Amino acid sequence: MIKKEAAVLLAHAAAFDNRQPSGAAAEAWAAALHDVPLDDDAKAAVAMYYTTAPQNPNERLWILPHHVRTLRTKIRSARLENFQYEPVADETVPEYLARLRGQTAAIASGRVAAPSGRLALEGGPSREFMAELEARGWEGNRTVDEPAAELIDSVHRSGPLGVECPACHAAIGKPCKTPGGTDKQPLGKPRQKPHSARLRAASGQAEQTPEERAAHEQRIREMSARHLARQTEDIPDAEIVDEEGAA
Repeated sequence: MIKKEAAVLLAHAAAFDNRQPSGAAAEAWAAALHDVPLDDDAKAAVAMYYTTAPQNPNERLWILPHHVRTLRTKIRSARLENFQYEPVADETVPEYLARLRGQTAAIASGRVAAPSGRLALEGGPSREFMAELEARGWEGNRTVDEPAAELIDSVHRSGPLGVECPACHAAIGKPCKTPGGTDKQPLGKPRQKPHSARLRAASGQAEQTPEERAAHEQRIREMSARHLARQTEDIPDAEIVDEEGAA
């Protein structure tokens, strides 16, 4: 765009914002839009700018050269939205590039009508392709007769989380929780390790009877008592010091 063309574009903008174009402004716009021609898209960019109301109603719209450049590019890109290059058989790379630039420029400028619809894939896979898939074990076209509930029941998660905890009744997939609270396992937070009953249930072991649980708890108490006794034996007797004799 040269100075004379920039003056024409400024006059077009003045019809919207009542600016007073000058020779200095035309020269500045020509420098900012030196690679943008004065065409219908440039004028349409000015009209598009003034079509949208400002975010602040008290502000005055005032178009600048970068607005023209951005909106003109947006107008031309919209025409290329559904464009797809039409190749020619046995064309070379330079021929492909030249034709691609020519088709793109023709549609972007509006000289050639833009594609009106999106291209869609038509047809389906061939019979040979489907046979090859099924030979490899694909069953995408098979109908499943089992009810959905039966399928869900047949899926199990491995490990202790695959069963409901008999101790705290944590659901499948949920970690165990302790009813009390300690520094390591605060109330409401999951346990780092599942309950022993859950581990036995996950491994298929039978649940302990009340007598077995009582015996297990008794063994734990006895082990704790022995450990406490050893700790007491290791504590040396305190020596009584006669302060008067020592003095």
